[in-house]
Amino acid sequence: MSTAPPARRPDDEGWDTMEDTGHRPSERAGDNGHAGRAEPPGHGARGGRSERPGRPGRSGHAVVAGAGMGGLLAARVLSETFGRVTVVDRDALPGEGVPRRGVPQGHHAHGMLSRGCEVLEELFPGLTADLVAAGAVACDLQGDVRWYNDGRLLRPAPSRLRGLSVSRPRLERSLRSRVEALAGVTILDGCEVVEPITGAGGAVTGVRLLRPGHPPQDMPADLVVNATGRGNRGAEWLRRLGYGPVPEERVDSRLVYVSREYRRRPGDSDAVALIVGHGAAVPRGGVALSAEGDRWLVTLYGMGDDVPPVDPEGYHRFAARLPVPDLHDLLRRLEPLGAPRPMRVPVSVRRRYERLDRFPEGYVVFGDALCQFNPTYGQGMTVAACEAVALRECLADGGLDGLARRFFRHAARIIDVPWDMSAGGDLRFPSVEGRRTARLRLLNGYLARLHVAAEADPVVGNAFLSVANLQEPPRLLLSPGVLARVLRPRPGGVPAGHRPAAREEIPTGR
Repeated sequence: MSTAPPARRPDDEGWDTMEDTGHRPSERAGDNGHAGRAEPPGHGARGGRSERPGRPGRSGHAVVAGAGMGGLLAARVLSETFGRVTVVDRDALPGEGVPRRGVPQGHHAHGMLSRGCEVLEELFPGLTADLVAAGAVACDLQGDVRWYNDGRLLRPAPSRLRGLSVSRPRLERSLRSRVEALAGVTILDGCEVVEPITGAGGAVTGVRLLRPGHPPQDMPADLVVNATGRGNRGAEWLRRLGYGPVPEERVDSRLVYVSREYRRRPGDSDAVALIVGHGAAVPRGGVALSAEGDRWLVTLYGMGDDVPPVDPEGYHRFAARLPVPDLHDLLRRLEPLGAPRPMRVPVSVRRRYERLDRFPEGYVVFGDALCQFNPTYGQGMTVAACEAVALRECLADGGLDGLARRFFRHAARIIDVPWDMSAGGDLRFPSVEGRRTARLRLLNGYLARLHVAAEADPVVGNAFLSVANLQEPPRLLLSPGVLARVLRPRPGGVPAGHRPAAREEIPTGR
């Protein structure tokens, strides 16, 4: 390789699952190695067009496996370096912002953290305004959202934390339309990446593609990005190429989501969103997010055997058992637009590619294929956006030689904080298996005290939200100014569920 580029699907019983249940190579393509070496026919491209001309002043070809959020973000930054970028997805991609088969989590509420909103606007200028014009709701994440942690309302106050309340399918469709419009970028739908192919020296030199009714075809590439999502096909691909297993960290919260849409009307709530976190005392939670189409997207969740029912009456009874009554009170006033829809959430897995001694050149793993988070923390899309910026920087720093090693190290630093937050949060629950260090117990105890302080002090609340939204490092929560506010004596405490009488401005300094 040169130092730079030349110049599970819905299953039976109506349940969704985020596992990859696609066919494996041995099931669909055979293992006889017979494959044509040609570009896929043009009729497989989005919009019925053939391969688009390369971007002027760029050369080389990158292939991205997966046209979800991670794949689209990767394609956006790759288009700055490569003359051609081909994004391949096995779904027939919908023309509208509706859920699709390969992304069953699209039926459920999603969060884009403040940092993620900033990165999306940087990569796609004008995206926020376009989404708001289409019905999404821009918001102040502290002033317009009601956050409940351990049953305590984080004190609302105007802040600089910008958010956007929008459905996952609408957001993905908007990004896809913008990526499709980039010079040199082609999206092939209804076409599956079966596996990477290698050349001399073991470097990845392209991918093997399979479209129903056609023989396998090989597509050459200077770089292949695996953005296939939560399914761990990447580990199997590496095994077939002769590489050892990827070290993993796993946390199984035994989480189940059940979501339902409701009609949104003026006056339903003074908040753009309600977020009721689950806690050790009450392992149940839920969110209600405003969305385009004058809808509320409501997701309730539970752990183990205490999960939301799928019948409408049981769904509302479960909402009544959340740590605070606010979300249930909202649902009682709303008109449902469909039946509750369940989803089993798979185990959270962090794949430590940065710890491998050997890894093929010309290949990178990205987004959920690299780390899949507990979705209740709303971190996955924002982490993918930050990884896109990291990929851009790694390409600029050294081209293709050693790219994977540089990127995995950089991505690991991005993942460290949200993984520690979500895994540490899950380990509050006795039913979740995992090692509970003295440090973790101390931090969880401090956060419980912080939530008490944040109920009365908007500065503490802003510090917590800034860290949770990946805008500030965790050390902010232990800075002298925040620490003094958290440890300040509060005679009698503040009753859980107390509602402040008025919103406060956040002082400039902490």
